[in-house]
Amino acid sequence: MVKEITADDLLRQIEMLTAQAKGGSATQDSAAAGNFDDLLRMSMEQVNETQAKAGELAKAFELGVENVSLEEVMIARQKAALSFQAVLQVRNKLIEAYREVMAMQV
Repeated sequence: MVKEITADDLLRQIEMLTAQAKGGSATQDSAAAGNFDDLLRMSMEQVNETQAKAGELAKAFELGVENVSLEEVMIARQKAALSFQAVLQVRNKLIEAYREVMAMQV
């Protein structure tokens, strides 16, 4: 089972990386990067699972499975859409931060 990743977890990880970039050592940075990679990978896996579950519920509803209601399908699809949007926004912020770092003069 994949651990659920919250927005607070992502923000804490980004803040930790920012603090380390301002004054951390190379070993701390590589360890933090590994943790961030894992966190991002788990987030992507969770989004994928959420979307797959929504698809399965929709298919079951279309096939007329008795235990699946329209409300369940709609809620699952909304959860999938929201989780995708959250990961997309994190990606956008990461790209923005990368561009800012690349634009810095050394």
